Amino acid sequence: MKAWHKVTLAFGGPASSETADPNPFTDYRLTVTFRSGDAAYAVPGYYAADGNAAETGAAAGNVWLVHFAPDRAGAWTWSASFRTGPGVAVSDDPRAGAPVAGVDGKEGTLAVGPTDKTGRDFRGKGMLRYVGHRYLRFAGTGEWFLKCGADAPENFLAYDDFDNTTNVGNRRKSWVPHVRDWRPGDPTWRGGKGKGIIGALNYLASEGLNVFSFIPLTVAGDDENVFPYVAPGGPFTRLDCSKLAQWEIVFEHADRLGLYLHFKTLETENEMLLDDGDAGPERRLYYRELIARFGHHLALNWNLGEEINNASTAQKKAWAQYLWDHDPYHHPVVIHNGANHYDLLGPGSALTGFSLQTNRPDFSSVHTQTRNYIDRSQAAGKPWVVACDEPGDAQHALRPDDDAGASHEDGRRNGLWGNVMAGGAGLEWYFGYKHAHSDLTCQDFRSRDKWWDYCRYMLEFFRDNAVPFHEMAGDDGRIAAKDGYCFAKPGEVYVVYLKNGGSTTLDLGGAAGTFEVRWYDPRHGGALQAGSVRSVTGGGSRDLGRPLDAPGEDWVILVRKAGAASP
Repeated sequence: MKAWHKVTLAFGGPASSETADPNPFTDYRLTVTFRSGDAAYAVPGYYAADGNAAETGAAAGNVWLVHFAPDRAGAWTWSASFRTGPGVAVSDDPRAGAPVAGVDGKEGTLAVGPTDKTGRDFRGKGMLRYVGHRYLRFAGTGEWFLKCGADAPENFLAYDDFDNTTNVGNRRKSWVPHVRDWRPGDPTWRGGKGKGIIGALNYLASEGLNVFSFIPLTVAGDDENVFPYVAPGGPFTRLDCSKLAQWEIVFEHADRLGLYLHFKTLETENEMLLDDGDAGPERRLYYRELIARFGHHLALNWNLGEEINNASTAQKKAWAQYLWDHDPYHHPVVIHNGANHYDLLGPGSALTGFSLQTNRPDFSSVHTQTRNYIDRSQAAGKPWVVACDEPGDAQHALRPDDDAGASHEDGRRNGLWGNVMAGGAGLEWYFGYKHAHSDLTCQDFRSRDKWWDYCRYMLEFFRDNAVPFHEMAGDDGRIAAKDGYCFAKPGEVYVVYLKNGGSTTLDLGGAAGTFEVRWYDPRHGGALQAGSVRSVTGGGSRDLGRPLDAPGEDWVILVRKAGAASP
């Protein structure tokens, strides 16, 4: 066992099944508390049929599992509480129900060593946490996180090789184009299933991306084929053990590849499906099962839902609070705009961030809307992590490489750099429904292969040049260019983005010393380049010169105090 690696405890409990009475999902509650030093985690467990359902397809058995991600090396203790009674799973009363003999009260110890992982693998970085800042931070390394990846397809989990997955509208996927990306040693299940979806994640990681998104419950929504339950029409208290265990294989592989899991728990069409929108027993069970089965993953957020528009303020706050209170790791909790959700700003809500959707095909509102939510959240006393998770419009947005139109140019200028230069936490890209490989039909991420390069170049700029984005803020007023952005840590480092090239002046008033001026090509990536001006001095407005080639294209300018730390 190692720090940040998944630890699983298996308990032999009463024999049961997915359809048994008493219901093993609602009428049993397993919680294991892990302790080491000043750390304590009360981790929910879950009914797992025979404990190997991903391989066997079992719907019955007597195994309950608990997954835990220890945050430090050293000695840990654990103690189990296992109660039974009607509805006990979603009761917060520790004495509700009756103890289950043979498991309740069991104790043990764990000897946890340091992680041995490096590189993209999140197990080498630790849990990604909200720390009251505009950016998330890895607890192990202290590294700050900037994301870029795929928002679409929302029905990522509508997959042939998952048990009990319907094919309404012929929207279920094979992910066949990505079978070639599966590698020997990668996971499969049930005799070689899963190669397509595992290969899809391999491809995203190979492009340098670090996030993907999915909706785990699309019943009554746009897709209708993804659901964690035994049947899509309910009851919403009976979970499918084998299908969820197969999802876990995919998510575990994502952790190792360095891919953040964006759980969009619901969508506007089904936001009221569970308990008519209240935080009642169905919704609480849904959240508890997600936390129990997947909460140990190191980089994820719980999104209250896509385009949430009908729930009341009280309902949305109750959803967020339940997730925050019952997730022992306190993963970020966000919401996607249907409504503007200004009613959730401030410390009166458990929300930690915003999942921004825009509606312009040229992505021109991304920068201003990102800045709007950053500024409002800071003014309200609780800074939000503001990502743009559906830039563009519903019809077009990010189009395929062979039908790109202006979407790649506009997406790069207005969307990709628009978000990060406003202080945003990054982006996930939506695929419009009027084009091939759309938000519901995409099975081949290579349909945007050229686009992913632009995303990688953005991430590489900040990473490879050690740009301290977590200490910087949008400051467009410092530049004269009307078609550009400025992102600054005044007196230390400035990043300027010029949408159409040319040049600009930068206000260095109040800054002393000499500043190096270097140019970065967001279209091709690579090393920093010299321009016509190599350095400027502080104390006033300074001309930054021009790039040495392609002067009419978009460029990034890095202005850094001479002698400052750089790679």
